[in-house]
Amino acid sequence: MKKMVLLAIALVMGMTAIAQDKIETTISADIVSQYIWRGQDLGSVSLQPTLGVGYKGLSLTAWGNVGLSDSDDAKEFDLTLGYTTGNLNIGITDYWVSKDGGDPEGRYFKYGAHKTNHVFEANIGYDFGFMNVQWFTDFAGNDYKANGKRAYSSYLEAIVPFKLITIDWAATAGVVPFESEAYHTSGFAVTNLTLRATKDIHVTKSFSIPIFGQITANPCAQKAYLVFGLTLRP
Repeated sequence: MKKMVLLAIALVMGMTAIAQDKIETTISADIVSQYIWRGQDLGSVSLQPTLGVGYKGLSLTAWGNVGLSDSDDAKEFDLTLGYTTGNLNIGITDYWVSKDGGDPEGRYFKYGAHKTNHVFEANIGYDFGFMNVQWFTDFAGNDYKANGKRAYSSYLEAIVPFKLITIDWAATAGVVPFESEAYHTSGFAVTNLTLRATKDIHVTKSFSIPIFGQITANPCAQKAYLVFGLTLRP
């Protein structure tokens, strides 16, 4: 009994210490006129909620997408485990898309080889201040070449933030280094050139709504998109 009491006290003290170190929570939702991801058109008007927790550089984030104007748009549910120390960040993401994979029924808890709608991706990045560089590579799940071999689809991205008058801007350049079914490339290709502007619209003294607009071009696919969105958060 004494040991159980001591254990309970230790647990309470541990939780109190964690609480004092401030667990960060993220709750938000984007509404976008078009779902554009790394230069690819993945859907029309969409709702994209985010729920995450972070503690001492470690974070777990859930992100989703559901179409609002087209019932045929695929649903998406992604989980990312990440760690940031200084300017370096690493992470693993589990992507799940209801209509994209080896399971036509879109079951979430289906992980068999060639029979899953999950894709697992690892990333590493570094923030140089004037530029943020990220490398992403699929290492498991539904990512195969036409011959059935694993593709290890990869994507390299550089983001340069800057401020012009009262608006925050970001210029992005993304490339796919080699053949990938996921990005519809046969070799090295520039798939994402984006210019994005963000500004907070103040509703009250304590509440504002960030709105953003972006122009995205995919030179490889010869496509271009103009997107508008807003973010809702407490």
